[in-house]
Amino acid sequence: MPGPVKVAARADIPPGGKLLAEVDGRAIAVLRVGDDFYAIDDVCTHDGGPLAEGELRGCEIRCPRHGARFDVRDGRALSFPAVEPVPTHRVEIRGDDVLVHVDD
Repeated sequence: MPGPVKVAARADIPPGGKLLAEVDGRAIAVLRVGDDFYAIDDVCTHDGGPLAEGELRGCEIRCPRHGARFDVRDGRALSFPAVEPVPTHRVEIRGDDVLVHVDD
């Protein structure tokens, strides 16, 4: 099982900010809400839209294509047209580094 992958330094993602990273060949949106970091697949479960390009408001991210909203904490689909959750990934903070685990 691969270990965590460093995707950024904490300072690279300001509160309310987003970063698109590639981890083990997967596009991952890394999001910061206050002091908390979250990681989700960068693919809307409705039509594959790039979630990292969407609007982040609190713990919700909105797909820029058709407006589906997801909770970044657990991936739940919060509004149509999406009904399936988006996969989430564990984030680990090690010193100033933001690491993502994709196979947990």
